[in-house]
Amino acid sequence: MDSIRIQGGIALQGKVRIQGSKNASLPVLAATLLVGESSFIRNCPRIADVHSMVSLLKSLGCSVRWQERGISVDSSQVRRGEMPREAVTGMRSSLCLLGALIGRCSEVVMEHPGGCVIGERPIDLHLYALSQMGVEFTEDAGSLKAEASGLHGAYICLPFPSVGATENVILAGVMAEGDTVLEGAAREPEVLTLCRFLCECGAYIEGAGSGRLVIHGGRRLFGTDFTVPSDRIVAGTYLFGCIGAGGCVFLEQAPKEEMAAVMETAGRMGGRVCTSPEGIYVQAPERPSPVRIVTEPYPGFPTDLQSVVLAAETLGRGCSYIEEGIFENRFRILEDLDRMGASVCQRDARRVTVRGVEALRGACVTARELRGGAALVVAGLMAEGETFVSGCRFIYRGYENIGRDFRELGARVTSV
Repeated sequence: MDSIRIQGGIALQGKVRIQGSKNASLPVLAATLLVGESSFIRNCPRIADVHSMVSLLKSLGCSVRWQERGISVDSSQVRRGEMPREAVTGMRSSLCLLGALIGRCSEVVMEHPGGCVIGERPIDLHLYALSQMGVEFTEDAGSLKAEASGLHGAYICLPFPSVGATENVILAGVMAEGDTVLEGAAREPEVLTLCRFLCECGAYIEGAGSGRLVIHGGRRLFGTDFTVPSDRIVAGTYLFGCIGAGGCVFLEQAPKEEMAAVMETAGRMGGRVCTSPEGIYVQAPERPSPVRIVTEPYPGFPTDLQSVVLAAETLGRGCSYIEEGIFENRFRILEDLDRMGASVCQRDARRVTVRGVEALRGACVTARELRGGAALVVAGLMAEGETFVSGCRFIYRGYENIGRDFRELGARVTSV
């Protein structure tokens, strides 16, 4: 089912459990390649991107089994590093297999990765960083080949804290001879989760969670039983969905320790946000207060929640300013919001102003990428009348069942 139908205008009430993290699960699953034996990864979300990663691991020789509480991965039979074209071109996060396969097989052949169209998203930083560790790259007819006859530690300084490049250095570094020092590392919680998993498998990584990592390579890794944390972006989607649609909700198992910037922004929008050991409680204002946000690398406000704040502020009490500091093509929902009666002015490729209107009206809109699609669902919850969101295959890449979750909060949402 590729469309979602929403009957809007209903305030949200109740509680919903937050799924496991997409952005943490994928690099952890990639890291199981380095273990060479069985691992059990709990709380993996049942989303399209995880299913694609499972297919990739199987194609490489892993034995992968879904169980009730997680995924069992046995990578003992992996012998080659060639990934099927059809899997790689549809999933940007397949890129994190690059560092893992270099560490395991010393050779990788892959197509350039795909994923959401939200900007150029070049892979130059990945190639630069890994080349410092002895990896040689060649390109031929759209394929990327990487070889490392002797993977070694290095001193690497990233000019931008790329999450993917940081993860690839970590994955390669734990298998390299000697120490790798990475300056300018991404500090996102997903990077910390990857380091925790590898350390539980026997790796030694210093500085996890900071901008400077020291990865002591060459240690034998072994399998472990590991639990992926809850998804901070899904939790933020539902939090700002409540701010926009009204009501009060409890986000069970929301990773509040990773969401300081999100909760601070919700407070500035007029929401009442409280935390407990079990999650986050949010009570919406009558209408959102205007805000100014600029997306930044963690611990700043996440780019993945920019579009849902934009949607919520279409019913705000004034004029909000939103600047996209990470990607240059992340305002793809503006045409659809305009169709719903929103007043959004795009000042340039990275900046918009949002002037709140009295009401949105339901319309037929189209998801063109993951987070923008989720924001259109939120706009549908806020609108008067019926909204149809097509292109939901993008949404299912990151949300187990966004319709079910909003129904648990009282919304009238069905898949069609």
